Amino acid sequence: MFNIFRLILIGLWIEFVSFFALLFAFIDRSYRLYFLCNGPFSNGILKIAGIKYKTSGMENIEKGKAYIYVSNHSSQFDISVLQSSIPGNVSMYFKKELAKIPLFGWQLWAGPYVMIDRKNPDSARRSLEKARWLLNERKVSVLLFAEGTRSETGEIQQFKRGAFNLAGKVGFPIIPVSISGSHKIMQKGSLKINPGTIRVHFDKPVSTENINTRQDEINLMNKVRGIIIKNHSMD
Repeated sequence: MFNIFRLILIGLWIEFVSFFALLFAFIDRSYRLYFLCNGPFSNGILKIAGIKYKTSGMENIEKGKAYIYVSNHSSQFDISVLQSSIPGNVSMYFKKELAKIPLFGWQLWAGPYVMIDRKNPDSARRSLEKARWLLNERKVSVLLFAEGTRSETGEIQQFKRGAFNLAGKVGFPIIPVSISGSHKIMQKGSLKINPGTIRVHFDKPVSTENINTRQDEINLMNKVRGIIIKNHSMD
């Protein structure tokens, strides 16, 4: 029963903060006010769910610099933890279908996030252009989950090449992010929340210069995946 209560409170909190994020997205196109919602949004979700997190490697992130953060993905709460722990403003990719969700989806669509439509061939080009604009013009970092979907077991799956294609084209360094323990908080396919602690490690930036071919992207992908696996724990 308490789990249901938590889920209801999280849903209400998401819609409450989303209302203000949507409003701010329209009245302030610099997105400064919009990004002020990120802290309360994520920290509120984690507080209600009884989730704490510990970070390491923060010294690898230069203040005021934009990066492409590439992370593994095991839980719905990974996004909240990363939004809360990554310094500075950060954008993410989201599926077009999410934009239909009242308030929450609407603020994603109106805000500084990158929408992808897998059925539309032009979507990748538009997504790249928006990501480049965010990184270059707004100094907003971009967060990508390279596995493409959440891991059911917590083990790191094979990576998809899209994140590294983007990195090669925009030329911003990648910060490999290892999330450990989140699969125990809420497993894929389950709505049961198990309060606990998630560990997040930020590794040193990986250069994306001279990424010109498909093989270059694959080599970069394998390098970043290896770093994330090295810092990942199943405990």
